[in-house]
Amino acid sequence: MQTVRWGFLATGKIARKVAGALAQVEGSELVAVGARRRESAEAFVAEHAPGARAHASYADLVADPGVDVVYVASPHALHLEHVRMALEAGKHVLCEKPVTLDLAQAREMVALAREHDRFLMEAMWTACHPVVRELVDRVRAGDLGTPRTLRAELGFRVDAPADDRLLDPALGASSLLDMGIYPLTFAHLLLGAPERLHAEAVLSERGTDLDVAVLGRYRGGALATLSASMTSWSDRSAALATDRGHLHLEGQFHHPDAAVFVPRDDAGTPGEPLRITGREPVVGGGYGNELAEAARCVREGLRESPWVPHEQTLALMGQLDDVRRQVGVELPGTGPLLPGDAG
Repeated sequence: MQTVRWGFLATGKIARKVAGALAQVEGSELVAVGARRRESAEAFVAEHAPGARAHASYADLVADPGVDVVYVASPHALHLEHVRMALEAGKHVLCEKPVTLDLAQAREMVALAREHDRFLMEAMWTACHPVVRELVDRVRAGDLGTPRTLRAELGFRVDAPADDRLLDPALGASSLLDMGIYPLTFAHLLLGAPERLHAEAVLSERGTDLDVAVLGRYRGGALATLSASMTSWSDRSAALATDRGHLHLEGQFHHPDAAVFVPRDDAGTPGEPLRITGREPVVGGGYGNELAEAARCVREGLRESPWVPHEQTLALMGQLDDVRRQVGVELPGTGPLLPGDAG
């Protein structure tokens, strides 16, 4: 198996988690790390990849000739800038979600990847998770009946300084972008694109969304209630009701332990539960599965993943724009959103 050589751009919390998972992915190796300060890069290398090269700038990282794929783990307000650097340097890219702040930026990013003929994938690990992938296949095949209602929620209380990326508008602070993208993605995977979304939110004094709730109507009349929060402790659960039974996900829905479907007959009597655990092992808590998929695509010369295609990424960015427009959240560096902009 051809070894795919990875370079990590940024060394924050998510990069540390992903680096731990990468060590469990066969045929992938972390060979270089870039940070704004050499000390940060060196500390990251010492902890996660002894022997890897530590670069004192992102520019030096993307210029490293030994790197095949750059994993962009900087705050999402900086994603377009950093992905552009990597693509222009001839690197393939796996970019943390959300890939950008809005749909216009995401379209520009995809266009750049096509212009430079490089692989680009949003790091939406939920779409690569074995349990979620088998669940999506079964729902789309009609094995569990016709979906009627879906619920998904994700949230945790954020107690951090005002300049933390989760609270600073300049860094794209948003419960919707950080957490709400998961319920929206889960609904999109199981129900398809929404026909319409209605949103409500509670905003901070700085104009960022702290709590957001979305009601979506999907094809065939399926409904979804989706929520995200930075002020409360959610159980991070999800459930799906169909005309043939009820399904719930064990553990946190965006990287579940399993999904359990309980069928019911016409009288409502429950039948034997069906336990969905995925057709392949979960690697590195789920991060490893997205890394393995990106590496597979690079080896095979693909420019996008069938699990996280560009069309899906753009569709979700459009949904995020639609919700932000409805709740009145504007992000620095993006233009005003008007009805129809997210289409």
